Parts: sequence; structure tokens; C-alpha cells
Amino acid sequence: MKIAPSILSADFSRLKEEIDTIKEADWIHIDVMDGHFVPNLTIGPAVVKAIRPHSDLVFDTHLMISDPGRYLDYFIDAGSDHITFHIETVDNVDALIGKLHAAGVKAGLSLKPATPVSDLKPYLDKVDLVLVMSVEPGFGGQSFMRDTVAKMEELDRLRSENGYGYEIVVDGGINESTAAICESAGVDVVVAGSYVFKSADRAKQIRRLRR
Repeated sequence: MKIAPSILSADFSRLKEEIDTIKEADWIHIDVMDGHFVPNLTIGPAVVKAIRPHSDLVFDTHLMISDPGRYLDYFIDAGSDHITFHIETVDNVDALIGKLHAAGVKAGLSLKPATPVSDLKPYLDKVDLVLVMSVEPGFGGQSFMRDTVAKMEELDRLRSENGYGYEIVVDGGINESTAAICESAGVDVVVAGSYVFKSADRAKQIRRLRR
């Protein structure tokens, strides 16, 4: 299983140094929030561009914003390798997926805990990632919502039955115990913020999640 530390929990006054402590990870997860779609305001493309030269890890950008299509070009140009947007925020899903693929960027779809997997079904043959939120999006440090495991299992089943190629990503309340639950449900990538960055030994935390 891949590990994607979320810099939402990092010390923003020393991001380069923080990124240097997670070299054992697979991806860097970048939470972008607009204070509208979710009740928090975080970073924009300028920060992504600033940290891009300091890491060779995959930049996995998660747009928790109301109008993602308006900002795709900025995050593409800033160096995002993946861009995930929320199914709840757009009507022109196919157009946004196509734009990302045309730019050589992997396209992901995410859904809030209350949004059913059925809303994603028309697009599962097109996306590269499906991000299941296992907390209400907006703030780090929340507890894992066990009822979201059924979504992970459903996405794993649909992938197997239909030969889809997307990776299943889970974000929210990840620790050793919940990462094991996710892995058993067919998850490929876990996003961990507080669990990694609140520890003095980030490499050790990443290894624990891998186990």
C-alpha cells in the first residue's frame, strides 16, 4: 500500500525541511481548500510551485473547492502529478477529466462521506484515482468514520468486476489500525497527516503504516 503524507499537518513555516523528513513516502498529498466548499482555507498553486523543486515524490493535489475547473491550469502548471476534484462540485466531470489527461496529469474523483458511490459510476472507467473521504473534509486530526469502509469495498468490487484501472485512495483519520482496515477493504493508497507529521520520527511512522 502506498503512503501519502498530507502537508496540511506540516509546519508551513518550514515546508522544505518538513518535506525532507518524508522521503520514504510514495506521494505528497496537498489539500487545497477554499473556505466555501469546506469550512477551511489552506493553500493555492503558488505553494505547490514553491515546493515542487524540493521533492521528486508524486504531488497528489486534492481540490476541495467549489469551482475546480477554473483553477486546473494553475495547479497543472505548478507541478501537480495528480489532481482530484469533488464529484459534488461540478456538472462537467468528463470535460475536467479530459483536460487533465490532455495535460498528462492523472485525474481523480473524490466524494464526501454522505455521497454514494453510485454518483461516480458513470466516470469510473475514465478516472485514475478515486478518493474516499473517511472524515468530513475541512480539517485534519479527525477520527476515522467506520461506515465509509463499505464504500471502499464497493469500489474494489466494481473495479474487479469491470476491469477498471483506478487506484482507491482514503483520506481521514489514518493510523496503523485504520490503515490495516483500509488495506483489507482493497485500498491502494492512504493519506496520513497528523499521524506522520505529529511524530518526531516521520520515517518510522511511514514504515509503520506500510506494515
